[in-house]
Amino acid sequence: MGQQEKVATSLAGAVSEEISASLAPVDAELERRYPGDPGTRQPVHTVYVPGDAFAADTIRSWGAQALAALDEHAPDAASFAAVLGLSDELAEPVYSRVRAKLEREPIEDLRVDFEDGYGPRPDAEEDGTAARAARLVAEAYRDGTAAPYMGIRMKCMEAAVRDRGIRTLDVFLTGLMEAGGLPEGLVLTLPKVTYPEQVGAFVRLLEAFEKAHGLDAGRLGFEIQIETSQSILATDGTAAVARMIQAAGGRATGLHYGTFDYSACLGVSAAYQASDHPAADHAKAVMQVAAAGTGVRVSDGSTNVLPVGPTAKVHDAWRLHYGLTRRALARAYYQGWDMHPGHIPTRYAAVFAFYREGYEQAAGRLARYANRAGGDVMDEPATAKALSGYLLRGLDCGALDIAEVARLSGLTRADLESFAAPRRGDLTVSAK
Repeated sequence: MGQQEKVATSLAGAVSEEISASLAPVDAELERRYPGDPGTRQPVHTVYVPGDAFAADTIRSWGAQALAALDEHAPDAASFAAVLGLSDELAEPVYSRVRAKLEREPIEDLRVDFEDGYGPRPDAEEDGTAARAARLVAEAYRDGTAAPYMGIRMKCMEAAVRDRGIRTLDVFLTGLMEAGGLPEGLVLTLPKVTYPEQVGAFVRLLEAFEKAHGLDAGRLGFEIQIETSQSILATDGTAAVARMIQAAGGRATGLHYGTFDYSACLGVSAAYQASDHPAADHAKAVMQVAAAGTGVRVSDGSTNVLPVGPTAKVHDAWRLHYGLTRRALARAYYQGWDMHPGHIPTRYAAVFAFYREGYEQAAGRLARYANRAGGDVMDEPATAKALSGYLLRGLDCGALDIAEVARLSGLTRADLESFAAPRRGDLTVSAK
């Protein structure tokens, strides 16, 4: 190994100890505020169904309608690829996986809507609808027909509808408890949040429910919908959305962008209200930065252009939805909203193409990194984290199979997960 170098230092050990002691509060704050991604599956979309339209067969029905749309407007891989501009190499794998997904798991995340999609109703009617939703969700999880994630969007915490929203949430959650308990995939959505204080009030509401039923503290989490300009920029010039995450006290699981409410709030004309408008890009960029490292995930919004009518019109709507979804994925918005069964084929087509066109390169780069084999790109632990996260998301949604990823990378799912969630400050990697 050659001559051993003489090692000399100038600072006493007390210096390092003093610095560490002074930074201990900062260390604790970093761990509390920025725990990192939870490492759980993130659904690729959220489907909203009005409370009165939600039924025991909703998920199966949406899958059937989506398959019927394919049969009518793109009955084979070549025709579907021609509409979306898929390469010959991707056409068959994407199309076959889309059809299989629609048969097996057409909806990854379903929200029974009691807000804009449901509207104002007599109290007795909304009570009954909320109780019915609880029963149907509990039955779906019990018989294995549920989506991986399900829950409700209640009315917001503004004065005019606050009491109604609180009661609907209470009826729904109490119904789940009486039906056997809260399912693991339960998700709650708080819409039209303007002030962090509204988030704090919702936290107190959830704490009260947990105490009433003897649940573990923090059992109930929720998504925050960003639908107003005030949630991005507060009156004092700060990013209100960052304060909302902190006000949630670790309960926030997602930030969901509301395309049309937010656009209207800024005065964007109806014809230009879309998820690729510059105003939307700004809002989502602020959301993304505020959420980074906190474990809170960002979701894009939806398109209101529905794939219905004659084939030419359906194809136009499909191209639009596919393009918006691919655009979002490139910007690291891995989830969005789907409002119609006809959107699901292009949601999955965009997601599957995104992962399948890049997985060979990602797996190869990660393999070289793990084996310290070098190559034409100098990757670091942060890049390994991104590569493994990419592959894991592709596996979770069904775009990829673990066998093909393992064949190219030599890594197991456990290996991928270890790269995706390194310890804070860990800049080393073990050789394989």
